[in-house]
Amino acid sequence: MIWYPYEQMKTMKAPYKIVDANGVYLYTEDQKLIDSVSSWWSVIHGYKHPVLTEAIKEQADQFAHVMLGGLTHDPVLKLSEKLAAFLPGDLDYCFFSDSGSVAVEVSLKMALQYYMNRGETQRTMVLALEHAYHGDTFKTMEVGDDEDYHFVLNAYGKSPHVVHIPTQIAALEKAFETYHSKLNCLLVEPLLQGAGGMRMYDVSFLKRARELCDQYGVLLIFDEVATGFGRTGNRFVADLVAPDILVLGKALTGGYIGHAVTVANHRVYEGFYDDNPTHALMHGPTFMGNALACSVALKSIELFENEHYMTKIQNIEAITRREMQGFSDPRIKEIRMMGGCVCIEVHDPETLKGYQAFAYENGVFSRPFLSYLYAMVPYVIEEAELVQVLTVMKKWFTGK
Repeated sequence: MIWYPYEQMKTMKAPYKIVDANGVYLYTEDQKLIDSVSSWWSVIHGYKHPVLTEAIKEQADQFAHVMLGGLTHDPVLKLSEKLAAFLPGDLDYCFFSDSGSVAVEVSLKMALQYYMNRGETQRTMVLALEHAYHGDTFKTMEVGDDEDYHFVLNAYGKSPHVVHIPTQIAALEKAFETYHSKLNCLLVEPLLQGAGGMRMYDVSFLKRARELCDQYGVLLIFDEVATGFGRTGNRFVADLVAPDILVLGKALTGGYIGHAVTVANHRVYEGFYDDNPTHALMHGPTFMGNALACSVALKSIELFENEHYMTKIQNIEAITRREMQGFSDPRIKEIRMMGGCVCIEVHDPETLKGYQAFAYENGVFSRPFLSYLYAMVPYVIEEAELVQVLTVMKKWFTGK
């Protein structure tokens, strides 16, 4: 039996069985559905994209995977070179892993060991955000702040190594004033906090964070697993404010295969580059740099660049704002829009009970959670398809 994610297995309803997928559509045996959440925000090019499918096939004809321990190969070399050129600033050093959670773990390990290598053994604390979600492995749960996902950590009690603050500059400045000598990093989902409720905040917070990190010698980490590759309306939020470490996943491979990367700048990398063997980063996921994943990631980035995806995302946001203009309902607390994301937050989670089945009947796959009804569509969606997604969301409240 499959143990499904985020479900009480005893009471869960049967999941929809997918028999095919193409473009923005998922197909069950009896329904054609627009995937309004891009398979957890990863399938930015849609399903069965011929370029990406061919990249997988061509690499599989050579070899699917070899370990990076003592070995290397062209796909991982080319992807590393491409990311160094594609990403802003001096984010040049790529450490690959097989999921976003692990990639965030790697970033936190890098930050801690960076200071341990320097003899600054007091820097054991992480500054993070309230309502943060960085994954479901143990350290990512600790730096997260989502009781609905991470309540199991109550068994350990409050961590002495993590401080959570709201996305307010005054709180940021107070935290640095209080803890700066003990901090090794500030970790954020920049501009858009995903699983914590599609919460959006202003870039001024990140700009001030960069200043304070520079002032107090603290590393700044951007978890762009969800926000990277255009989701906020920016290629990367790192284009606006430079982090020391950038974490990417999800859309990195166009949603074709699990892969992630932790990208360090020169300062961080040089903190490990030493004759002392104990200064090495002792980490190595088995499937890091997987040849299939690297091959499809290269093609995914090429599509993003060559087919004007930032223009597609701007159009998605413009259509969304047009369709949502003037829409309101007493049950709605707030409607938030940014780039390729729209979220309707309701006052009472019961308001959304039954929406998934309603959307299914209306040709849309949706997965609201808690008080949040949202869409993060594939970037290749056509206007009529996007309007259908938004119309179904509104129809739930209006009944027409």
